Amino acid sequence: MQQYVVYTRVSTEDQGRSGLGLEAQERDIAVYLETFSAVPFEIVGRFCDVQSGGSDGRPELQAALALARRTGAELLVAKLDRLSRKVSLIATLMDDPKVKLRVAQMPHADKFQLHIYAALAEQERDFISARTKAALREAKARGRKLGGLRDKTMKRNDAIQSKARAEADKLMTIIGPMREAGRNLSQIAEALGKMDVATSRGGQWTAKQVSRVIERAS
Repeated sequence: MQQYVVYTRVSTEDQGRSGLGLEAQERDIAVYLETFSAVPFEIVGRFCDVQSGGSDGRPELQAALALARRTGAELLVAKLDRLSRKVSLIATLMDDPKVKLRVAQMPHADKFQLHIYAALAEQERDFISARTKAALREAKARGRKLGGLRDKTMKRNDAIQSKARAEADKLMTIIGPMREAGRNLSQIAEALGKMDVATSRGGQWTAKQVSRVIERAS
């Protein structure tokens, strides 16, 4: 029987208390188990940390790894960055012969592909950080008031996110019952298209778009 140790992580204590982020991770893990896992399967343990992805001192992750090594179960996470944002830590785990890693959102990825993905994601984060700092330095040099610009941007982003959540809540009145009936994301996307339900941009529904709606409504 295929065995799993499930590990989830949220970044702040507030997220941990409210469940924000955890439901999306659990949903991705459930989709993997229902759609991609060998059967029968068994979850031998569940662990959750409420800490930053850059922190190495995560007791629940260590407990999850210990159980995975002891039982031979696969360590199952929703996304690679839930395990860590550090390539060095991910590489160390992949080199551990007693740790078998499985990522729900990348169900067919092997260790080599996961390593490449982690390295590219880290490079992208470093570049975005450097670009943002450079832009702020240039704005400051031109005498621009950064606080006012940032406040306006944050208000605009909040309004956009609020509108997206409201749209997602409406769509969940249709999507929710289909999920409860056991339909997967692709089947739901196909059904929405047949029902002439429009996406936010008026395009065709895809499994990824359905997943985004579910995550926004969580």
